[in-house]
Amino acid sequence: MSIDVIIPTVGRASLATLRERLSGFPGRVIVIEDMEQRGPARARNNGWRRSDAEWVAFLDDDVLPGPGWVDALALDLDLAGPRTAGSQGRIRVPLPRHRPPTDWERCVAGLEGARWATADMAYRRTALAEVGGFDERFPRAFREDADLALRLLDAGWELHRGSRETLHPPGPAPFLKSVRLQAGNADDALMSALHGRGWPERAGAPRGRRPLHLATTAALAVALATRSRLGWGAWAALTAEFALRRIFPGPRTPGEVSRVGVTSMLIPPAATWYFVRGGLRARRLVRPAAVLLDRDGTLVHDVPYNAEPHRVAAVPDARAALQRLRAAGVVTAVVSNQSGIGRGLLTEEQVEAVNRRVEELLGPLGPWFVCPHTPAAGCACRKPAPGLVLRAAEALGIEPQRCVLIGDIGADVQAARAAGAQSILVPNARTRPEEIAAAPLVAPSLSAAVDLVLAEAG
Repeated sequence: MSIDVIIPTVGRASLATLRERLSGFPGRVIVIEDMEQRGPARARNNGWRRSDAEWVAFLDDDVLPGPGWVDALALDLDLAGPRTAGSQGRIRVPLPRHRPPTDWERCVAGLEGARWATADMAYRRTALAEVGGFDERFPRAFREDADLALRLLDAGWELHRGSRETLHPPGPAPFLKSVRLQAGNADDALMSALHGRGWPERAGAPRGRRPLHLATTAALAVALATRSRLGWGAWAALTAEFALRRIFPGPRTPGEVSRVGVTSMLIPPAATWYFVRGGLRARRLVRPAAVLLDRDGTLVHDVPYNAEPHRVAAVPDARAALQRLRAAGVVTAVVSNQSGIGRGLLTEEQVEAVNRRVEELLGPLGPWFVCPHTPAAGCACRKPAPGLVLRAAEALGIEPQRCVLIGDIGADVQAARAAGAQSILVPNARTRPEEIAAAPLVAPSLSAAVDLVLAEAG
């Protein structure tokens, strides 16, 4: 088993100490400088794509691997099963013993419970390649790792916590650092666009105070616009509650009280601003340029293992919906599981004949991508794996993030998520209630799904 270590860096002095700790590492230690600060996602992609090792272990440049880390990493990866994509190290944040921790120190200590944080995270390189690595639309830390983890889980991989331990010292905290960190709210908006509003629960991320920040900002806006005592009173009450919640667990020194008091006034409007701006950016980044369509149950009525073209019947609104996509210049392709081939119930020629009949009824649909494998084959193309989606996006010359997959079951939604694409579920009689509940977008018909696509594309 071969392992490389990838360290993205922005030039922190702590990098030298980290490299000393890794002086006896048997694999390569690849340091990726990000002096232009184009983001950790890009730096990490540059790192793992330079590696030819079976596993790549990502470390931040401000962490310190604990004693025996190298041996513990090797043991964690030796215990990994064939479908284990990643192993997370155990982060420990050393806090002062002689006083209560500051607000900043408590914030950093939250990393101890963070799920899939790339401060110490090892990934199987083939798994990274399967889902395309980190999404570089995330320009900051903290969400690019959650996005990658969710896409890997949707692709059928497993993620586990290992036994190795890594120290993450809190580091210095400039006066307004907590305010600048609110820029991460923009990435939360992108996560919602890509993974649906339930992504924090799936990623184990805390919901935070966004509703209260929105309320505080609204009260401030009302107070400034109307000069009303009620508006000022509401703003003052919400701000005071926020400040006291941050002050009381800490050391309560004059400097800490001053810092928390000032930032408690600035954080709510900053968080709101970044979230709203991030939502507008997310709409632009995920604006669809192509629609990928499931065949059975979406374009035509599902006839299990159909080998007879004369049994093909289009869903009632399919032809009109597809004509609207063509008129709007939205390209299409079809992605379809056809396990009947692998089961010996169909031939490829019979599937192609049925596909030709579908196009006779509905018009040209663009390239077809068919998975012939059975579920037991463990292939990378059968939905919910992302293979068909990635192949279709590559053939169309469009990034997967700008593709929308319209399908009728949860496997379609999961395949889109795993590839970084969007999805719209159009339920029918075979769609399970839990699949509907988990889908980020649900439309009652194919025509309604196209309405959503064209509204976003416009």
